[in-house]
Amino acid sequence: MQTITFIGNGNMALSIAQGLKDKYKLEIVGRDMKKLKQFEDTLGVSVKKELMMDFSIEGKTLLLCVKPANVQEVGKLFVGKARVLYSVLAGTTLEKLENSINTQAVVRSMPNLAASVGKSMTTLTGDPAFKEEAEALLGTIGYTRWLHSEKEIDIATGLAGSGPAYLALIAEALADGAVKQGLKRDDAMAIMRGLFNGFGGLIQDIHPALLKDGVMSPGGTTAAGYGALEHAGVRSACMQAIESAYKKAIELS
Repeated sequence: MQTITFIGNGNMALSIAQGLKDKYKLEIVGRDMKKLKQFEDTLGVSVKKELMMDFSIEGKTLLLCVKPANVQEVGKLFVGKARVLYSVLAGTTLEKLENSINTQAVVRSMPNLAASVGKSMTTLTGDPAFKEEAEALLGTIGYTRWLHSEKEIDIATGLAGSGPAYLALIAEALADGAVKQGLKRDDAMAIMRGLFNGFGGLIQDIHPALLKDGVMSPGGTTAAGYGALEHAGVRSACMQAIESAYKKAIELS
């Protein structure tokens, strides 16, 4: 069983580890042994725990999950040369990763928090020699899409990486709207969850425009609600959200 070495023990690392724990041996490297133990307890399986200082990365498969601003500082703590570095750092270029951490190859990846339930949409780019391995590794936590430039993965970060936060806002707002009209909160939340669960299946095979047209009958309730969304600029706001997230990814780089 292949060993994956996590560098960092934050929320994203934990989400990915939840998806990988049954298929790989896991090693967690961080600055605080107490936090590493908490990570292990939350994960629910035994993992090897190591501190960063003078940690040997020789020949290892690394999954980098630290804050983007810390990548150069963290890289100075290691000895040896890694086999490959998989990074989940938003806006951190392949060049910067290669200059910060001694490794034979680098792949940038952008999973999202759905990794913890095996439903992440993870975008990838980097050394093409590791394309198949990257898709297999990150495919254990959901869906993958290999992209052919760093510009594309920075755009995709705003869509797939940040997307759960946008959808959470929409989900909460829809439930709040039902409560405003008189539906009990528990009922509104249960219906909203069922809505998103069913929609996730539908959108796999049906274009959004066709799906919308299939629901919207002339002069009906959907048309009335859809008109309100367009009037409020929801479409434009969603497009602006992707643009703003992309610009932030460029700024971070």
